[in-house]
Amino acid sequence: MQDEDLPIWLPRLTAQGGPRFLQIADALQAAVADGSLNPGDRLPPQRRLAAQLDVDLTTITRAYDEARRRHLLEGRGARGTYVAAPKVELTSILDLSMNTPPPPNGVDFDDMLKQGLSQVLMRTDAELLMTYHLGGGSNSDRKAGAQWLEPMFGVLDSEQVVVCPGAQAAIAALILALTQPGDMILAEPTSYPGLRVAATQLGRRIIAVEADKHGMIPKMLNQACCQHKPGLLYLNPTLQNPTAITIPQRRRKELASIAKRCNVRIIEDDPYWLLADAPPPPIAAFAPEQVSYVSTLSKCLTPGLRVAFVLIRDPHERERFLAALRSFALMTAPLTAALATQWILDGSAARLMEGIRKEARLRHWMARDILAGRYSGAGDGLHVWLELPGYWNSSQLARAADREGIAITPAEAFATDNGSGSGSVNAIRISLGSIKDRERLQAGLQRLSHLLARRPESFSATVV
Repeated sequence: MQDEDLPIWLPRLTAQGGPRFLQIADALQAAVADGSLNPGDRLPPQRRLAAQLDVDLTTITRAYDEARRRHLLEGRGARGTYVAAPKVELTSILDLSMNTPPPPNGVDFDDMLKQGLSQVLMRTDAELLMTYHLGGGSNSDRKAGAQWLEPMFGVLDSEQVVVCPGAQAAIAALILALTQPGDMILAEPTSYPGLRVAATQLGRRIIAVEADKHGMIPKMLNQACCQHKPGLLYLNPTLQNPTAITIPQRRRKELASIAKRCNVRIIEDDPYWLLADAPPPPIAAFAPEQVSYVSTLSKCLTPGLRVAFVLIRDPHERERFLAALRSFALMTAPLTAALATQWILDGSAARLMEGIRKEARLRHWMARDILAGRYSGAGDGLHVWLELPGYWNSSQLARAADREGIAITPAEAFATDNGSGSGSVNAIRISLGSIKDRERLQAGLQRLSHLLARRPESFSATVV
C-alpha cells in the first residue's frame, strides 16, 4: 500500500515496532497529544482502516479498544468512533454518598438519549411538548406507567396510574392529600430523608416504629396505631433506604392487615423493586385499596428523567392527590415524560435497567471483597448499610472520611424523628453507583476500608 493511503496521523507499521494493535493505539495517542487529531474528529470505520493497513479486522478492533481504555476514543453507536474530549477531574472527592444508578457497561447512553429524543420529536407535535398538561400525564404516559408496573402487579388499568415529576413530589402530594396539619405519620426509625423534609414543611409529625432485621415489627405497628391514631404509614419495603432490608412476604401481609384493621393509609415508596433479586410482591398487592404505590425511574434508569408513577386505585383519592400535586408541581415536564414513555414502550428502558442491574451486582461483589467481614449487603440495589466498629461513630467517621476525600452518609441523616428513634444505630450508607468508573470506586472503597481499620486517635495523630 502507499503512504498517501494512510490516515495522516498514522505512521507505517513495522515488524520491529511491537504488536500492531499497540502501534496503532500509540499513534492515536501521539496524534491526540500533538493536535493532529482533535476532540470530535471521526475516525475511519474499522473495516476501511484494516484494508488500508492490510491487517485483519481483529487488529483494528483491539487497537480501538486499547485507545478507549486510554480514554482517547468514544463510540457513538451507528455514527462511528470519535476522538474523546479530555477528561477533566474537577474534584478529588470520591462520592459514596449519593444513591444514583451506576452507568451500565456496554450501553451507549449518549446514543440512546439522542435516539429517544429523535423518536419523540418525530412522533409528537413539538407544540404539545412545550405547553401545559394537566391530569397526571397523557394517555400514552399512563399506559407506559402501567406497563412499567406490570412486573409488580400484572396488567393494570392505566387510569389508576398517575405520572408525577419524581418520587419526592409524589410523597409530598400524598401527605398533603391524605392527612391534616398536626397528623402523625408512622415510619421506621431510619428511613428516606425526603419523608422528614416533606412532613416537616407540611406541619406533620413523624413517629418512629421499631424495626428489626426484617423491617418494621407488626406488634409495634399495632401498638403505635392504637396509641397515636396516625394519618399515614410510610414504608420503603424493598432494599430499604438506607438499611437495604427487604421486608419478607409474610411480614408484608401482616403490616397490610394491621393497617387495614386500623384504617391507616400506606405510602409504599418502592424505588428499588425492579433492581432486587426476586423481591416479594408489593404491599399494595395485599391491600390494593389501602396503599398508594410509588415507583420512580430515578433509581432504575437515571435521575435526570424526574418521572415517577403512582398507583392509586380509588378514583376519589386520585383526584385529591392530583389537586394536592398541582398546588406545587403543576405537571411533569412533557418532554421528559415523553422520553420516558418512548423508552418504556420501545424496550430501551428495560435494556438500560438490565445493564444497571448487572453493573450494580458487580459493584456489590467488589464491595464484598474489599470490605470483607464488614459487608452486610443483599448483593443488589444501589447501596450498602455498614455497621461500624465501636471505636467509630458515624458522624465522626463521615468527617474523617471527608478529610481523606471520601463522601459518605452517616446514620443521623436518616433518622425519621430527628434522632430520637435512631440513637442505637451506628452505621453509614455507602452508595455504589455515584462514582462512574469502577477503578475509582475501588479506590474509594479501599481508602474507606483502611480508614475503618484505624482508630480515631491514630487518624487524628496523622492529620495534625
